[in-house]
Amino acid sequence: MKDLRDKGRDLYFIALIPNAGLREEIREIKKRMRDEYGAGHALRSPAHITLQMPFRRSFADEAGISEALARFALQEQPFKIELDGYGCFPPRVIYIRVNNPEPVRALYVRLREMLIDGLGFEQHEVTKELQPHLTVATRDLTKTAFSEAWPVVQKEEFTGSFRAESIFLLKHNGRSWDIIREFPFGDR
Repeated sequence: MKDLRDKGRDLYFIALIPNAGLREEIREIKKRMRDEYGAGHALRSPAHITLQMPFRRSFADEAGISEALARFALQEQPFKIELDGYGCFPPRVIYIRVNNPEPVRALYVRLREMLIDGLGFEQHEVTKELQPHLTVATRDLTKTAFSEAWPVVQKEEFTGSFRAESIFLLKHNGRSWDIIREFPFGDR
């Protein structure tokens, strides 16, 4: 197992995470992808929409990041996210589509500004263009398995929705991603 620590720096990312019921429903889809197509990597994180791709910081920076995210979240308003069907990034990623991506993108634009201006993130550290989605198979989905899975999955239906009321900070523990903090929006 590759050590994901980098000179004492931990790996974090920022996301929107659906409610527990929807998370479990998506986890079952991820288990199916593992069992039928050998792609279990997506099980290493809870169902989520990535807002900020993984970045490294020292543990000492975690409190400051948390404080900044808490202040940021208090200025945000909840909004509904609707999920509808499946999409893909060939040749290795299958995901659940976000039907209304604009509110997520708008949230990210504001978050990106705070990360750069408020936390000193470099341009290369921040997600350049956000394509909101919830991944169900990635990385370990071989090209062959993708070519088997995608024709089946793209015909299947999936609908769901959740109210985005918080952003989350996740941290890699060496094997998988843990939710370490939730930052509620101001007007829940």
